[in-house]
Amino acid sequence: MGLRDMLTGRHTVKGPAPDRLFAITTAYITLQAEHNIEPAGSAAIVFQALATSEFEATLRDMEEVVTATGGDSGTTVSTQDDSYGYRWMVLRNPPGPPSVEDLAVGINAVSGSIETAGHGERLLCAVFAFLAPPPAGGAQKRPLYFIYNYKRGYWYPFVPAGGRAADADHPGERSTERELQLKAQMSGELPIEPELERWFPLWGIPI
Repeated sequence: MGLRDMLTGRHTVKGPAPDRLFAITTAYITLQAEHNIEPAGSAAIVFQALATSEFEATLRDMEEVVTATGGDSGTTVSTQDDSYGYRWMVLRNPPGPPSVEDLAVGINAVSGSIETAGHGERLLCAVFAFLAPPPAGGAQKRPLYFIYNYKRGYWYPFVPAGGRAADADHPGERSTERELQLKAQMSGELPIEPELERWFPLWGIPI
C-alpha cells in the first residue's frame, strides 16, 4: 500500500515546501502546450487524521479556509476517508476552464493549517489530476496524476494503465513506461523524485 509506505518512510518530515508545491502552477503550462495534457480541474490532499476533538476542529477550520480562499473562484471542497483510514480532502474547480493555481492555493492552505496545528508529520501527499490524449484510435482522454510527497518534497507521475485508477482494494496496473516518459519531459519543470522505488502507486484516487 503506497500511502502506508509514505507514512512509515525513514525520512523525517520537514513540513511542506510551498515553493515546490507551487511548481505545478507553471509546469501544467508545459504539459498543456507541449504535450496536450490538460488539467482535470481537481486535486486532493491526503493525510492521516487523528481521532481527537482538536484535530477535528482543525479540519473544520481548514474547510472554512479553503471555502473562503476559493470563494471568488468557486472552488469547492469535500472530504472522505478511504478503507485504510486516510483522509482525502478533495478540491474541485467550478465548470469551465480549470485553474491549477486556485487548486494549489487551496491545497497549500490545508497543508499550512495542518502544519501550524503541529501535525505536519501526518501530511502524506497532494494529488493533481490531469487528462492525457487517448492512445491511437481511442476516443476518450485518460487520467494521469502528479503526486507531491510531503515527506520527500518531490513530485512524481502516476499513470494507471487502462485509463482508470482501479480501487484501493483491487489495484490495477500502472504504465511505468509512460511515467518514465513524463519524468524525462518534466524534470526541468518539477522537482521529480529521483528514487523510482518511492514512486508509490495510489489506487482508488477519488478525483
